[in-house]
Amino acid sequence: MDFAKQRARMVERQLRRRGIADERVLEAMGAVPRELFVPERARSRAYADGALQIGHDQTISQPWIVAAICEALELTGSERVLEVGTGSGYSACVLARVARAVVTVERVAELAASARRQIASLGVENVEVIEGDGSAGVAERGPFEAIAVHATAPAPPPGLLAQLAPSGRLVVPIAQDGVDMLTVFRRADGEDFQRRVIGPCRFVPLIGSEGF
Repeated sequence: MDFAKQRARMVERQLRRRGIADERVLEAMGAVPRELFVPERARSRAYADGALQIGHDQTISQPWIVAAICEALELTGSERVLEVGTGSGYSACVLARVARAVVTVERVAELAASARRQIASLGVENVEVIEGDGSAGVAERGPFEAIAVHATAPAPPPGLLAQLAPSGRLVVPIAQDGVDMLTVFRRADGEDFQRRVIGPCRFVPLIGSEGF
């Protein structure tokens, strides 16, 4: 299959036409080979407009969701990013192209190991994969200019909010009224945060000390 052609079509039809405007994000999505981050049996659907199962009851998110999270983080290339929920490692590789460094945490050992191998095989050097509970963040590595959470939380995790640098952005799905709402929290002054809702989404639950 011509994956490069499918990737270019995905960028134009699923992302640009649906409102993703950050050219750096679009370029990153057009460069990372998504087909390498899904099970071989699912590679023909790697660029479908939807999430795909990757094992261990986890998924690789729909392309638009990955792009929307990256765009909402408002990255310029100088930031240190924390990602909670490595999964396949795909979104970490996208983030690596628009940020200075990425620390990504995965609680499932097998997924963490697989993502680490795949990221290394692509020569990506600014991503560190950590196995463990990412719901409370990685305090010893903070603060972070941006934090992305790829699982639905019952509320914005206090530990993650505390690890945001001044003006830092946290993008996390929040469970409310039977639907997940992708939400941006920006640190304003001190412990004050501005909140903006992007829209409805669907994620697996955030499991951990500050999740479900």
